[in-house]
Amino acid sequence: MAGGRRKGHLWFALALCVALILPVLAVPASAQLFGGTNDATAEDGADAGFFGPLINLFSPRPMSAGPPAPDATPYTLTLNVTGGDSGLRDRVEAASNLERLSERPPSGAAGLVRRALADQRDINAALYAAGYYGGIIRIRIAGSPPDAPDVFQRVEAARAQGPVPVEVAVEAGPPFLFGRIELLDAKTRRPLADAPPLARLRLVPGEPALATSIVRAEGLVVDHWRRMARPFARIESKEIVADHVSHTVDVTFFVAPGPVATFGRFTVVGADFLTPGFIEERIEIAPGTPYSPELLDRMRRRLLEYEAIASVRVREADQLEPDGSLPVTIEVSPRKPRYVGFSATYSSTDGSALNAYWGHRNLFGGGETLRLDAQVSWFGEKSEAVPTADPFGYKLAAAFVKPGIYTAQDDLVANAAVLREVTNAYVREAVTLLVGIRHRYSDDLSLQVSIDLEQSQVEDSTSTRDYGIVGVPFELTYDNTDSKLDPSRGWRAAATVEPFAYLGEAGAGPTLFKGSVSTYHAFDERKRFILAGRMAAGSIIGAGLYDVPPQRRFYVGGGGSLRGYEYQSASPRNEEGIIIGGRSFFEASLEARLRVTDTIGIVPFFDMGSAFASEWPDFDGLKYSAGVGVRYYTAIGPLRVDFAFPLNPGPEDGDFGVYVSLGQAF
Repeated sequence: MAGGRRKGHLWFALALCVALILPVLAVPASAQLFGGTNDATAEDGADAGFFGPLINLFSPRPMSAGPPAPDATPYTLTLNVTGGDSGLRDRVEAASNLERLSERPPSGAAGLVRRALADQRDINAALYAAGYYGGIIRIRIAGSPPDAPDVFQRVEAARAQGPVPVEVAVEAGPPFLFGRIELLDAKTRRPLADAPPLARLRLVPGEPALATSIVRAEGLVVDHWRRMARPFARIESKEIVADHVSHTVDVTFFVAPGPVATFGRFTVVGADFLTPGFIEERIEIAPGTPYSPELLDRMRRRLLEYEAIASVRVREADQLEPDGSLPVTIEVSPRKPRYVGFSATYSSTDGSALNAYWGHRNLFGGGETLRLDAQVSWFGEKSEAVPTADPFGYKLAAAFVKPGIYTAQDDLVANAAVLREVTNAYVREAVTLLVGIRHRYSDDLSLQVSIDLEQSQVEDSTSTRDYGIVGVPFELTYDNTDSKLDPSRGWRAAATVEPFAYLGEAGAGPTLFKGSVSTYHAFDERKRFILAGRMAAGSIIGAGLYDVPPQRRFYVGGGGSLRGYEYQSASPRNEEGIIIGGRSFFEASLEARLRVTDTIGIVPFFDMGSAFASEWPDFDGLKYSAGVGVRYYTAIGPLRVDFAFPLNPGPEDGDFGVYVSLGQAF
């Protein structure tokens, strides 16, 4: 049934993907560790255009576009690398402008010579980065070195006969290993007793002597002593000696740890757009606290969570006060107070929605936020429970947050909505209100206690009923991840307990329990491979299945829970095969997030889950799905397109699901 319908939806999904991608596509910038220009646009004035990133994904060379350079000088390149492994050749080719830009001729003989001279430097840096310090690089342009006195005449003579021949020969030489590693006091020239272990610095004798490891270690050494309450720690000098006989590299850092310090006075600058004392109340670092860069970073990130604040700059004083304290200046700047926007979501199983919104980030000057949303949705098919229902829905919503309602750690949170919701299990028209106080115990942990009110009219396969709901949810959340939209490390957990004073026909007494946990782990420093996992479960106790209003039962299936299956389809059904929902549920997902380029990623995933009629999950009839997704990484988060396939579908399930949205699945 759904398979044929989804084939038609697939073309709509692809068109929507293009429409969402086009406004944010940009040419991915090239970069390298040891300097040198890799910016082809700056040299040649080319622009790869909207489709450059997608074409470059399947092409070994960057896409060429735009007008040719004036006085273009075509050339042919012969690049030979001897020694090392295939990975080293890839590094050399990536560092070589002559190779990377060979299809985009430079401007004149001077442009070709500049490109060759840059290669001399950049290829040498690539060899150092891979641990090869005895390499030999020979570059010939029309038979002459790029620094030869007559090179320009030779280039002009050669180009008159066709493309200029360019030869690059790289002899890598033997790989070098780390030898002696020392961290010495810059004053006494003696070893520092509280130095970090070499393994933490990744400078281990006998390991490959990568120049990138040495550069990274400098920052780690300074960070080590700054974390020990020494804000002025620095490396005064360093000695790096490559022994070409033993093929080892000795590294010596001369470190000036500096004095131990405490935090002194904090001065706030630029906060006149907020009520007096707003920033000061949220610093939460008492004078006399031992200096810690982590405390400053947490404070900065905490302040940036307020929508009214665009930037936070922390400036430490150049010297300590006589009492050994460090004055700190906090500079803040405002964001534009008002904003307007538009968003769209598509799913071949959940339906589609268009949303327009307006918001204010600093409504009364105290960091208050207000957002108004107007959404229209299309379910995409007839509701199984109410086949005669109009498939269109709507939602008018308002969200308000008042920071510091009692203390700086307490926020007033209010959400109200008027809506019409169409699903396979029911059609609901409702007015909802949630008002609560959120208390932040730490940067990672918070508790929100609310009043949950709803008055609704719900039509299902049996009848139309009016429901009144009054609940008091307690929601505990923990989040120490490094990003809201695209986390690469850390944990997220949420637990909700909601006793109901009134739950439709169930009356007073039922209690909802719901929890979820997800974790993320990057296996490399560049975050090219991230493993992500999620698990969720819930239960309603103290009420029969049909006593619980349909909209408060649990449902599994669709893009937010079990991809590849129809919305709500992995849920209990009645004797007629119509979805009715359950009193408990279980879900789990696993994703491998692989970045192919800086902007394109591939995500294979596996989902499982189901809702159950029993009070507690009995794991009978679990559904499974698998699929692959594409991510386009933008400045505001990844654009997600997922293709999912059910592994044990039932007769009512379709062949696949397509999902388009902003942000990761979890």
